[in-house]
Amino acid sequence: MAVERRIARRPTAPVSFPDALGVLRAAAEETRLRILALLSEGELSVSDLTDILGQSQPRISRHLKLLVEAGLIERHREGAWAFFRLAETRAGLVDPLIAGLSRDGAPLSEDRARLDAVRNQRAETAKTFFARLAPKWDELRSLHVPEATVEAAVLAALGNRPVRSLIDLGTGTGRMLGLLAPLAGRATGLDSSHAMLSVARANLERMGLARVDLRQGDIHAPPFARGSFDLVVVHQVLHYLDEPARALREAARLVAPGGRLLVVDFAPHDLEFLRESQAHRRLGFAADQVSGWLSEAGLDTVVTRDLAPTEQAQLTVTLWLAADGRVAPEAIQPERAVA
Repeated sequence: MAVERRIARRPTAPVSFPDALGVLRAAAEETRLRILALLSEGELSVSDLTDILGQSQPRISRHLKLLVEAGLIERHREGAWAFFRLAETRAGLVDPLIAGLSRDGAPLSEDRARLDAVRNQRAETAKTFFARLAPKWDELRSLHVPEATVEAAVLAALGNRPVRSLIDLGTGTGRMLGLLAPLAGRATGLDSSHAMLSVARANLERMGLARVDLRQGDIHAPPFARGSFDLVVVHQVLHYLDEPARALREAARLVAPGGRLLVVDFAPHDLEFLRESQAHRRLGFAADQVSGWLSEAGLDTVVTRDLAPTEQAQLTVTLWLAADGRVAPEAIQPERAVA
């Protein structure tokens, strides 16, 4: 069965009448409505919007400021760049408005053509960047079981349980987001590298997952509130870190009541050359070591699985799935009234 590739918007609370008037007034202007239509396809920078709309940066920035103030869009920084995306809080009003717009005629058809050109350029830039890294990545891939095998094990471990909100910490090229975002109501990727986020953005757009939220930030201090996600993923990240236990504590902080944390990394090995050629800080982790860190962070390890290397490979990949023992709010049933 084919998987739907577009991320569904979260159900949102009704908007008050005065707020609705403010939202509609903010949207009822040609450039701002065009911006909303473009952002429905995914997040864009000020530079992207000036190229697509053919307007000056100060003018675009003024429109964006009004849309942010109306709560229609959100702004987040990625190094020296600022990216904008549709706000979840107004989705109940904005989504039907945008969905009802015909994209067949000007100016929206022309905007979409220029958007495609911007994305193609972004994809070429990402391809060039990744081509420089490819030899090192290919070397590492050859040392363990195929990634398709790892991904099948990830899906098997997670099972059919619905995922409302997902975050991939240290998302890199966005491979885990490409696998798991279609299963989630809301998906976010965090990485410290703007260059890697550019690669992830291009990869996800190519897969039709343009509305995944990508953020630049430190895995040791992720900029999200406690309990924000019911699935947190840390895939092939810990071996790059000086403080993996601290990273897992921060990851556990993000897990919602009843949520889960998935860790994928290497079992202990003695391939010292990976420290120099791949910048690995740790040569793998014992199963009880990671389970102990998860326990200290307040989570119970419910699945541990080793994917042994083939004849040509040398590294064992280990999966840990931990669960939060608190009851999720939606699982609490109201008490029946006593007759």
